[in-house]
Amino acid sequence: MAEHVEKETAEETKPAAPQAQVQQQMQVEVDDSHVTASYANFCRVTGSPEELIIDFGLNPQPVGVPKNPIGVTQRVIVNYYTAKRLLHALGLSVQRHEAVFGVLETDIQKRVKPMPQR
Repeated sequence: MAEHVEKETAEETKPAAPQAQVQQQMQVEVDDSHVTASYANFCRVTGSPEELIIDFGLNPQPVGVPKNPIGVTQRVIVNYYTAKRLLHALGLSVQRHEAVFGVLETDIQKRVKPMPQR
């Protein structure tokens, strides 16, 4: 069983309180014993006023425009509150990664080095 720790900030409603914000840590137990892992190099986000739909799939031709449709293999539907928490968690994770390994270039054309002409 894995554990997930989430930090929340609660504001006090009393204006005379010496501490304006109180840090509170909650431990949430997560049972990941039945989870299946899959890889995705493609995602699409669509939504409605109530929720976001995030589709994940594998693009076998990551350079250029794919000739065949990309197969979506996983769909995650979240409300906007969960999406905002996910955005924050992903942002922190990417910041930490870039601090150690350098900036991640998302434009594949800038990452691909041209082959020398023969």
